Amino acid sequence: MEQKQKEQKFLVSCVSEVLRSSYSVVLETEPVFSRFTLLSGSPDLRFGQGSTDAIVLNLQSSQLFKLGPAESLCVSEASDTNTEKTYSRGINIQFRNEEESRAFHCAFEQWKKEVVVQECSLTNGAVSTSKSKFDDKIEASSAKMYFHYYGQLLHQQNMLQDFVRTGTYYSAVIENRADFLGRVVVDVGAGSGILSLFAAQAGAKHVYAIEASEMAEYARKLIAGNPSLNERITVIRGKVEDVELPEKADILISEPMGTLLVNERMLESYVIARDRFLVQNGKMFPGVGRIHMAPFSDEYLYMEIANKATFWQQQNYFGVDLTPLHGSAYQGYFSQPVVDAFDPRLLVAPAVSHVINFNSVKEEDLYEIDIPLRFLSSVSTRIHGLACWFDVLFNGSTVQRWLTTAPGAATTHWYQLRCVLPQPLYVMPGQEITGRLHLVAHKAQSYTIYLTLSALVGDMLQSSSVKLDLKEPYYRMSQPQAYSSVQDQQPNQLLQTQDIELPSRDEDGSILMQPPSPNSGAELHSL
Repeated sequence: MEQKQKEQKFLVSCVSEVLRSSYSVVLETEPVFSRFTLLSGSPDLRFGQGSTDAIVLNLQSSQLFKLGPAESLCVSEASDTNTEKTYSRGINIQFRNEEESRAFHCAFEQWKKEVVVQECSLTNGAVSTSKSKFDDKIEASSAKMYFHYYGQLLHQQNMLQDFVRTGTYYSAVIENRADFLGRVVVDVGAGSGILSLFAAQAGAKHVYAIEASEMAEYARKLIAGNPSLNERITVIRGKVEDVELPEKADILISEPMGTLLVNERMLESYVIARDRFLVQNGKMFPGVGRIHMAPFSDEYLYMEIANKATFWQQQNYFGVDLTPLHGSAYQGYFSQPVVDAFDPRLLVAPAVSHVINFNSVKEEDLYEIDIPLRFLSSVSTRIHGLACWFDVLFNGSTVQRWLTTAPGAATTHWYQLRCVLPQPLYVMPGQEITGRLHLVAHKAQSYTIYLTLSALVGDMLQSSSVKLDLKEPYYRMSQPQAYSSVQDQQPNQLLQTQDIELPSRDEDGSILMQPPSPNSGAELHSL
């Protein structure tokens, strides 16, 4: 794996040899430094004072053992070329405090994982392999593009400037200081490190910021530039599926949501981090997600998409008949989910919800998500598809907060998502609309969407289906537009799309989801 960071430096109290050879070194006059370096393609651990490296150890053949809260032993096996025998060199390291010891141990493991290509035994007996669980289920090309995208500051800026997103996270953390004060926090997919800094502001004892992209280096810079907080934050470059931590976390914090909540498949990494790092009954910020769905009517959007394929209806394009490809082009345009902000008056029925409890959901449950649909139309209109949005709950001990992407609410960088049917359905007031939304994960870090909606008109069953790729949306992203009086007639009232009242709790503090919203994804709303 390419190693971007060439050096990482720590200050320690004192260093001395325990297993003495003919030459021994003792460093005890401060400042004494330790450095992880990559100078000749091989990782080294160096100890010294000033510009002198008094002790140099090969990191690949070294192991680190904790002797006490602020004392460790590093043992390095090496080869004596004269006698062709192996011997061990033991270095006793005294740290200034427990936090610095923890950070050093974390860096030690991370440098071995990032740089060593071949398999090597770790101190806890685990084995680091060149291919992780993440690599098994995600295409290498998709992962490369994904981490490249999130490794750029301009994209981090776009998310930071989403003040609904960033402000809600800040409020959820700061208003729930009691959950963070003196606790160990893991920031899953830390990005710029902003959530780690929020957690430190709230009094976290220590924060481990895990980030797999090159943004980890920027996060280190940002955190280092906040001296009142940086001693309590350790940035770890790697995937949550691979990294090792020196201790369990009391709280996980993350922003794992993509379009339609599940795009990019980071929710799976969030769940893996829960299983690997979180103490029993630890908290997750956020802890619950809901996907909301409702049928919509939008003649403008439908015609906009359908008209894109009219180019392929030309029978004499420079002497070529393009019509054989018209059907495929028409299908291709409707296979793109539409990402934009729309007027909630376009919804023709109250929304139903599918709940994902991050505290209990299994990783495998996110591979395939099947949601039955049932609505009652409020008006006489043509249904052009299914509108979707999501919200997440920060279930703090002091304050509970929702982050919502609902139509009619303040617009976020997620906007909303609409699946447009190639054949609209005609419905009357009180008409029952049934169907199914089926999401199947694929290796490009997204989902294939299968949508079917049906309505019975007299003795005739209307049904329309579409297959969409969540990875390839149509980014329309306009603000809700002013509709003409013709379109305003269907429907003309603002429907209540969701109920985001705070859920009550049972005796052990778990969330009690109350109908009609949210409800279990396996159940249907009674409308």
